Amino acid sequence: MAVAKPMTKAQIVDHMAKKLDITKKLATDYLNEFVQLSYKEAKKGFTIPGLGKLVVSKRKRRKGRNPATGEEIVIPAKKVLKFRIAKQAKDSAL
Repeated sequence: MAVAKPMTKAQIVDHMAKKLDITKKLATDYLNEFVQLSYKEAKKGFTIPGLGKLVVSKRKRRKGRNPATGEEIVIPAKKVLKFRIAKQAKDSAL
């Protein structure tokens, strides 16, 4: 059974240009602007209606192991960016 490959940026731009009856350049500009906006707004949380949202989460300090030596180390606390998929998207994909 062959696994379908995800769409490339060029394929997404081509699809959007055809679907919205706009030029590929304009579709690329829209896509790039949307991505830049998501980067800028991610700190506050960025919701894409019907798809999901970007959220900043705090990860606690924890113990781990150095895989090369087996030595126990402390992994410091840090902030991470997560994407929470919307129920609607999950239901349609699974």
